[in-house]
Amino acid sequence: MPINGVTFDLWQTLLMDNSELGRARMKVRLDGAIEALREVGEEFSQDLVREAYRQCYRTCHDIRAQERDVTFTEQIEIFIRHIDPGLLDRLQGSVVKRIATIYADSFFVYPPTPHADAVRVLRSVKEKGYRIGLISNTGMTPGVTFRVYMEQIGILGYFDALTFSDEVRLAKPSREMFLQTAQSLGVSPGQVVHVGDHLLNDVLGARQVGMKTIWIETYDERRAQVEVQPDLTVPSLGQVGSAIESLALSS
Repeated sequence: MPINGVTFDLWQTLLMDNSELGRARMKVRLDGAIEALREVGEEFSQDLVREAYRQCYRTCHDIRAQERDVTFTEQIEIFIRHIDPGLLDRLQGSVVKRIATIYADSFFVYPPTPHADAVRVLRSVKEKGYRIGLISNTGMTPGVTFRVYMEQIGILGYFDALTFSDEVRLAKPSREMFLQTAQSLGVSPGQVVHVGDHLLNDVLGARQVGMKTIWIETYDERRAQVEVQPDLTVPSLGQVGSAIESLALSS
């Protein structure tokens, strides 16, 4: 079956993040939430709000482990309820919205770095006539924020379909996320190559619906426990274009 579509993961594939940036974004979120709450007479310690943030992360992580996700609004509500179970009911909508804005916009304060080869690879894939999709678990940042950032760094226009977990309430390796994206591209799953860095979320997720896979090799001992083989493995994003052509020739 000929290859007509290519889908990409986002985190650690097209955008490169690290724990230092994640901690910096967390501080912006915590400081902003504390200040927003203090202004309406709700006083909470840094330690308590930090623990609420961690509990929110764990709650969302457990949901995603079931291949489901929450909307960004639901994530903010989970965070606020972990600060104080009755807090959400006491807050006006404008305060909740302000906390959500701070939470999301921390991404722009400490953004990840676009991969040096991202634009070149996407342009090359587009010029070869492939339909291009994105399939991304969003974590602590909403899909709407990713769209703005992708526009800022010049890659949004290469995509024909974008599937963000918080918007579809599904999380990779959900079969449904991959199937929905192929449908949005107007191609069958067997005509798609998926590119990503995560053996479970990307390689297993794509293979279980019949997509071909290119794994950008990374080391993570947890991923080594996943018994799945990609169609091709490359050391970095820069080699993805030639790997796609190799798979196309063998189709």
